[in-house]
Amino acid sequence: MIVDCYNKTLVFALFSGTKERQTMDTEFARQQMVEQQVRAWDVLQPGILEVLMNVPREQFVPSGYESLAFADTEVPIGHGQLMMTPTLEGRVLQALQVSSSDSVLEIGTGSGFLTACLARLGDKVTSLEIYDDFIKSAQANLEDTGISNVELLSMDATQALPDATYDAIAMTGSIQSFDPRFVMALNPGGRLFAVVGDAPAMDARIITRSGDNDWETESLFETVLTPLVNGSKPPQFLF
Repeated sequence: MIVDCYNKTLVFALFSGTKERQTMDTEFARQQMVEQQVRAWDVLQPGILEVLMNVPREQFVPSGYESLAFADTEVPIGHGQLMMTPTLEGRVLQALQVSSSDSVLEIGTGSGFLTACLARLGDKVTSLEIYDDFIKSAQANLEDTGISNVELLSMDATQALPDATYDAIAMTGSIQSFDPRFVMALNPGGRLFAVVGDAPAMDARIITRSGDNDWETESLFETVLTPLVNGSKPPQFLF
């Protein structure tokens, strides 16, 4: 994994000097992440930038990867899964336009960082994860951050979804082909963020439910995102 010279400077700053100096350098690195990386990729909503400034990303990276907490790179979290880059996290949050009264479904908890951001923006978050150790560590990370409006469930979203509907759904892994079940889990006017397709050019989309069986799709940008576990397989419907 390659870290550019800018991020190497931040790494040195974060792990040198007194505790007070390290705290100051951490806050500087966080500000640089938001201003130089996230904002530079057209994430301009003040509420989103504020959340990224206030949720301590360094507490959500695995042990041994603290130096990459503010780098614009994917961070390995185990089981072949990767933590999104800060810029992509910012774009997801901005696309979903989560309000304080919204119920949110997250598909793929991972380390819990995006979960925490969604929880700060919305009313309640339900997050699905298939790896029990991810659920355990994410729960600890959320508790350490003082976030209590999250329910973590052990569930494979490619097989089944909770018996509920939501105002926003965030998919943290890509799927090979679009699955309309996710739209059916939205309330009218609800928004789904999904990355669909195959590398090297996947399509990041925001899909809005416009009627009982209708939705509108907007293509946002091209990216590459680690697939959901079983996200490259045909969905198995459970009724």
